[in-house]
Amino acid sequence: MAPPDAASALLGLGGNLGDVASTLDRALALLAEAGEVAVVRVSSDWITPPWGVTDQPAFVNRCALIETTLSPRALLERALEVERRLGRVREAGTRWGPRPVDIDILSYDDLTLDQPGLVLPHPHLFERAFVLVPLAEIAPDRVINGRRIADAAATIDRSGMTRAG
Repeated sequence: MAPPDAASALLGLGGNLGDVASTLDRALALLAEAGEVAVVRVSSDWITPPWGVTDQPAFVNRCALIETTLSPRALLERALEVERRLGRVREAGTRWGPRPVDIDILSYDDLTLDQPGLVLPHPHLFERAFVLVPLAEIAPDRVINGRRIADAAATIDRSGMTRAG
């Protein structure tokens, strides 16, 4: 359990190389291993078509609600380190291309932030069914930028998405 001064953050996780479900499980464990992150709730896994670069394998996506004592920047650094530990090489890959794991901070409390490498809430949050659908499972009543997650998820095109398992 996170301390009372912990922030609530929403994460989007995905990948399309290797055993993605196991990699995402490992990513959440690594995020939490030092004690500054507590995983509160995790969505189902969703098989989703690629976004951005479409000539690649389907993705497995999930979202997680966490509590953390890390600052937004420190949480981003932890997420990037976890990605590296799990085989992601951002510098060598194609933007939106194939990857073993991707971890995005979708929101951090009610914070609005625009810094190099870190924009909160995530600028594409309301454009991506692969984020909104799993997010609606774990935080349907959460309001981000004046929009309730469940309402946004109800109106987005879910074409090609299927719940895993």
